[in-house]
Amino acid sequence: MSIMEYNGGAIIAMKGKGCVAIAADRRFGVQALTLGTDFQKVFPATDKIYFGLAGLATDVQTLSEKFRMKVDMYHLREEREITPKTFAHMVSSTLYEKRFGGYFCFPTIAGLDAKNEPYICNMDGIGCITTPNDFVVSGTAENQLYGMCEALWEPDLEPEDLFETISQALMNGVDRDAISGWGGIVHVITPEGVITRTLKGRMD
Repeated sequence: MSIMEYNGGAIIAMKGKGCVAIAADRRFGVQALTLGTDFQKVFPATDKIYFGLAGLATDVQTLSEKFRMKVDMYHLREEREITPKTFAHMVSSTLYEKRFGGYFCFPTIAGLDAKNEPYICNMDGIGCITTPNDFVVSGTAENQLYGMCEALWEPDLEPEDLFETISQALMNGVDRDAISGWGGIVHVITPEGVITRTLKGRMD
């Protein structure tokens, strides 16, 4: 088993009309053994930027703290909020500088820029950025999530429709992956604020 599959996990980010959503499952496990059902994999960087980390649980916790510190330092030094694109490049450079003994994490980023335009991206373990116009997925369930997102996603979804789409994609995707699931959490980022909802899923 790959070290990237040791703890399992599933993360999706999707674009909507003037909004963006990011969702993750809640399971914390060691291979096939489930140890917890409330493990946090999505973290706020600012009021309008959230990032998800799929991979080894210890590196998820390490990188979440490292990125939080770097965002705070940027805010102090620049005296302004970091933009999603700048944050993505900061995450990318953080991963790349450790490329010879890297972190076992694939980050996913979702946010709104200063003009409230949606931005999503994900990257591999050494920080190579991918920025599509529809959705990104990562984690052990990514093959299943791709299929669900391709089937359900439509352009210019309103916040409620985007929530429903990303929730259905996550729940149906993790049902087909043995090492992710046990519910989910969804953050829908709009110009007015962030809507966070917890999903109940199969508990087997």
